Order: sequence, then C-alpha cells, then structure tokens
Amino acid sequence: MLQPYASPVERAWYFGMRGLVGLILAFLFLPILVIVPLSFNADSFLMYPMSGFSLRWYEEFATSPAWRQALMNSLIVSPLATLLAMVLGTLASIGLVRAEFPGKALLTAVLISPMVVPVVVIGVAMYIFFAPLGLTGSYTGLVLAHAILGVPFVVTTVTATLQGFDFNLVRAASSLGANPITTFFRVTLPMVAPGIISGGLFAFATSFDEVVVTLFLASPEQATLPRQMFAGIRENISPTIAAVATILIVLSTLMLMTLEWLRRRAERMRGARR
Repeated sequence: MLQPYASPVERAWYFGMRGLVGLILAFLFLPILVIVPLSFNADSFLMYPMSGFSLRWYEEFATSPAWRQALMNSLIVSPLATLLAMVLGTLASIGLVRAEFPGKALLTAVLISPMVVPVVVIGVAMYIFFAPLGLTGSYTGLVLAHAILGVPFVVTTVTATLQGFDFNLVRAASSLGANPITTFFRVTLPMVAPGIISGGLFAFATSFDEVVVTLFLASPEQATLPRQMFAGIRENISPTIAAVATILIVLSTLMLMTLEWLRRRAERMRGARR
C-alpha cells in the first residue's frame, strides 16, 4: 500500500509496477478472451467483426459424431489416468516423506521428471517402450501414459501437504490397535485429502489437455478432444474449435476456483491444529 508520505520516486515505482503487471495480465488473458465471442459467431470463419450471434457451433460440437467420440474418449482416459496418478502419487509421497534411504533425492527427481522433460521426448520414449508391449493404439497404453504425466503433480502437492503432517497421530492410532490400512484411511487420508485432490485436479487438467503423447500412442478411433482440435486446426479451421475452447476455459476456471477453495480449507485445518 502506498504511504501518504511516499517520495515521488516511490510513487512512480508504485504506479509503474502496477501498470506493468496490468500489461502482463492483459497480454496473457486477451488472447483467451478474444476466442470466446468468436464461438458465438454466425459466420463460418474465425474473424472480426462478427456478423451475428449464433449457437450453431455449440450445436455442431454436440451433434458431430467426430467431436462426440473425441469427448467420450477424453472422458474415458482422463478420469482413469487421474485416479491412477492419485493412487500412485499419494503412495510415492508417503514413502518419500516417511523413509530415509540412499538415492532418495534421485528417486524424487525421476518421479517429477515428466514435469520438466520436453513432452515430445516423453512421447517418443513412451512409443518406443509401449510398442513392443502392444500398448500403442489401446486405451490401456493411453491411460498409463497420461497417468505418468499426472503423477508428478500429485507427488508435489501431497508431499507439500505431508510436510506439516504430525506423524505422531499415526503412531497413536497404531498404539490403540489400528492396523496400517485402517490408520491410513481413518487418520492419514483425511488430513492429506486437500493435497491429493489438488494434485488430482492438476493431473486431470494435464491429461485432458494432452495432445503430443496422444499423437504418438493413440489410434484414430481414440482421438481425444485436444487431438481433434489439433486436427481441425491443421485441416480446416472451424468455429467449432472456438466453442470447444470456450467450454475448456469454463472448466479450467471452475478447477481454479476449486483449487482456491481447497487451499483455504487446508489453511483453516492448519490453523485449527495450532
């Protein structure tokens, strides 16, 4: 907050920085906001000015067999990949936090490497590994590949949540006769659930938006929504793509709101424990 006694230099810095931040936000958000009105354009071209208002492209998305199949594929692959990533990432996080062993840092780096390795490299590596196993062109291979991409997000968020977890609660439950499975579901899981859900949302968003790995592994019948959009842009730019993009923008906004709610819930839980 700018103080009343601030010098001219401090005032210039204050307003200059806020102006720069505003320009950066405009640079990031304007391309996204520009596409939304075009999804309601009556013309068959993605261009301004718009000739009229129409929902025909949303109707095209809802009735086209290709788009419906792509949506169905995404709704099959992404939830399964997210569930698998949440299970594997949570178990890996608990093991990394509770155990001390040689090579722990190396194992952590390997687990989160899909976040930093170029996705093209990951796609080529997965194709080379999955092809001899007969997993290319199958839903199983696609789900496994998307789960691998989502595991680092779950590991990161759950590990961060476990940093403030009091493992004396686990010891207390064990001393009262609870077995490890009961202790996990009754003590550990409720406390780390915000981190698991947050990581799951990131994993779902990553899977739902993934196109490069899908190009390497999926058959034409398994085209997901992003791959169908990519094909539409490459072959024939249709306003249906703008309609799909608008729907994805709304879904992303809802996920961000959910993440913010989870963050505040986690803060309240930490405050209550103190």
